Amino acid sequence: MQYKVFVDGQEGTTGLKIFEYLSKLSDIEILRIDSDKRKDTEERSKFLNGADIVFLCLPDSAAKESIALVKNEKTRIINASTVFRTDKNWVYGLPELKNQRDLIRGASRVSVPGCHATGFILTVRPLIEAGILQNDYPVTCYSVTGYSGAGRSGIEEYENSSLAAAKKLNVPRHYALQLNHKHLPEMKMYSGLLYEPLFTPVKANYAQGIAMSVPLISRNLPKKSSAKDVHEVLSAYFESERFVRVMPYDSGDYLDDGHFMISECNNTNRLDIFVFGQNDKITIISRYDNLGKGASGAAIQNMNLMLGFDEGNSLAG
Repeated sequence: MQYKVFVDGQEGTTGLKIFEYLSKLSDIEILRIDSDKRKDTEERSKFLNGADIVFLCLPDSAAKESIALVKNEKTRIINASTVFRTDKNWVYGLPELKNQRDLIRGASRVSVPGCHATGFILTVRPLIEAGILQNDYPVTCYSVTGYSGAGRSGIEEYENSSLAAAKKLNVPRHYALQLNHKHLPEMKMYSGLLYEPLFTPVKANYAQGIAMSVPLISRNLPKKSSAKDVHEVLSAYFESERFVRVMPYDSGDYLDDGHFMISECNNTNRLDIFVFGQNDKITIISRYDNLGKGASGAAIQNMNLMLGFDEGNSLAG
């Protein structure tokens, strides 16, 4: 059986990557809207209602407009925008959380996690469930990410040499310093925390790859758990997962002369978790492709579950 799939927002970074994945699947018929009609409400409505699966790769306001155009119960929607991620009528599309796969399989509305949220939730949620981390712990985190996560305008900014030179984009830049990053609500909700973490993202002058770091102090944990304890909990939680890999404890062998390599998961749907520790200091780092497991790869993984395909169809592990 062939399934009809429509990508609403087909010319954006996430949409283009989804097309690349879909092109590898013989059971998929891709519905393509003419570029000059992609903002035509009547034309979009025909495509939205004629598809079995719709990917929304749009700004939040446009995603809401598309949802309002869907008039039948047959169309199942995978939303890659921020809107609806904390809406309880939508299923959060992070299959590696316990019991989440069955929810995704039966869902008609699924939201793809934000790129920063993905690594944060997958490192914090298992620790809260195991009692290693209390849900009112004052969690801080920071990420270093490639510029492709900023979308088409961000990519053009960095890849325009004269503009990049004028704006001095050759150095890393902290952002969201008002501490109101759009991923914070889902980071709190799906990690199990009572309060939002203090999150500082850093954008750097390279295209792809993200490293999310969560530091902990063992003397402030309920059981004064060590880095080794943290590693054991994460290893057990993700033991059977094909796309989440917990690396050997204190993985010096996976560093480059002591330096962390952010881009090793690029062009895959894999997420690697590292745990480093010294005395009562613990650092957890997850690395993954912000366009893969952090966006389009995760969207395809959810589609595979919803359509009953092998979960890894067209995805590199």
